Amino acid sequence: MSKVHYIRVSTVEQNTNRQKENIIMGAQVFEDKISGSVEFSKRPKGKELLAAIEEGLITEVNVHSIDRLGRSNLDILQTIQYMTSKGVNVVSNKEGLQTIIDGKENMVAKMMIGILSTLAEFELSRLKERQREGIASAKKQGTYNDHGRKPGSNESIEDFMKKSTTKKIIKHLKQGNSLRKTAKLSECSLGTVQKVVAILNSKSE
Repeated sequence: MSKVHYIRVSTVEQNTNRQKENIIMGAQVFEDKISGSVEFSKRPKGKELLAAIEEGLITEVNVHSIDRLGRSNLDILQTIQYMTSKGVNVVSNKEGLQTIIDGKENMVAKMMIGILSTLAEFELSRLKERQREGIASAKKQGTYNDHGRKPGSNESIEDFMKKSTTKKIIKHLKQGNSLRKTAKLSECSLGTVQKVVAILNSKSE
């Protein structure tokens, strides 16, 4: 296994021929038949692909388009950054994108990823804005309390931040580790790490 292809379609009925047009002869194919709303790291074949990259078995990942690599701009960005950090060349046929050329990071691809990063930041900003609006609305309706817990929930934000796993996550993040690396070191899900980051960001505002 060296160069592989990743394919995702939303349903088992959806045709994958278009995504298979440029498949390299003999290359292994990781094919997910799952909704695009699912994070890349939570897709069955996405998990397998990331595990193979972690083991150093893959040098190149080919996709029809970069939107196959995540549920949102932020997720796509994190997936590409992780793969590139592992020395894996991400090749997207539709965009004509290669992240690594002759062992060096492609500056044109880096610029495109920079644009994607800006979009991801905007997306995260919109998400946080919607969260604030949701909290304000809940407060008006009396369904939210100031201790960070909605009625009926089992754990407040304060209790969550005091957990040993949360403290591990914060420690590894401060050491400069990526979200996925932090999740692995802390032995928790990527979603838990993202939750910690969101809480830390909200406190820093």
